[in-house]
Order: sequence, then structure tokens, then C-alpha cells
Amino acid sequence: MTPLVFATAIGAALVSGIFYAFSTFVMRALGRLAPREGIAAMQSINIVVINPLFFLAFFGTGVLCVATITASLLPETEVSLIPSLSGGILYLIGCIGVTMVGNVPLNERLAKLNPDDTETESLWSLYLARWTLWNHVRTVASLAAAAFFVIAIGTA
Repeated sequence: MTPLVFATAIGAALVSGIFYAFSTFVMRALGRLAPREGIAAMQSINIVVINPLFFLAFFGTGVLCVATITASLLPETEVSLIPSLSGGILYLIGCIGVTMVGNVPLNERLAKLNPDDTETESLWSLYLARWTLWNHVRTVASLAAAAFFVIAIGTA
């Protein structure tokens, strides 16, 4: 079971790194652009991110979390229950759940904006603040999940 937990830890860490990049410099860079340019760039990012490689990392890690939690519940395995359960719940709720209820609805609203409309500047400011806040949550949740999976390996 160690390879399963290891793969889950790597997946959560990889996803955390993606979100970390957005939290620490991508969103700041977009915020420095003129609102119409920042909106257009983020709209483009939100289209391009929908691809098999990102989905494999993001949702594939979710599947690995479910498998790791399931393995930790089986009496014949040596997968540590508490860290595996903690990591899995953190990733599934704090990463995938937050994405679905926090970031995706914001992205869907942003997709409907015309970057050249004059009222978009205030909407862009609000989007940047809210999206980045939710992204911080996803970053911390997926990094903490990775740490719990590493602990699970060490206590197996």
C-alpha cells in the first residue's frame, strides 16, 4: 500500500504547487495588468486549464485519496488510518470541494464578462480578491493533505 499512499502524496503536492504559483505570483501579475487585459488573460487561462493533464493531476489525486482512505479502513492493510483519512478529507473538501463551490462559480461569472466594458474594472477587483482567497485555501489544503500522506507512509 505504500506506493498508493506515495502516489497520493505526490499528486496532492503537485496540485498544491500549481495553486501556490497562482497565489504567489500569477494572480498578482494579472492584477497589475489593465483590467481588460487581466480579464482576457484569466478567461484564457480558465479555458486552457480544462485539459487531460491538469484533470489527471487534480481529479486523479481525488481518486487516489478515495483509494487511500478505503485502504486505510481495511483491517488487513498497514495504511495509517488517521493521517490517511485526514489527508483525504482535506484534499477532497479543501481542494476539490472549494474549487467547485468557490473558484469555478467565479470563473463562470468571469467568462460572461466583456473585458472592454467599463463596469468590469470593479468586478475584476472583486474577482481577484475572492478567487485568490479561495485559491489560498486550496493551496494550504492540498499541501496539508500531502503532508498527512507522508506521515501515513512514515507510520505504516
